[in-house]
Amino acid sequence: MSVIYLLISISILVAIVFFVAFIMAVKKGQYDDDYTPSVRMLFDDELIHSKVEKPKVENPS
Repeated sequence: MSVIYLLISISILVAIVFFVAFIMAVKKGQYDDDYTPSVRMLFDDELIHSKVEKPKVENPS
């Protein structure tokens, strides 16, 4: 029976840790951006092309 009390107390402790981590993430603004995820798939190809097509800089010798 004492094992059940131990498991319940550990599970409550883990739940409190995750809850505190969630509150800290919300306060830091991690979940504030609502617009970008909805349009990210529209601009995904442009991001890939811009990484590939970087202009080359020549060194003057």
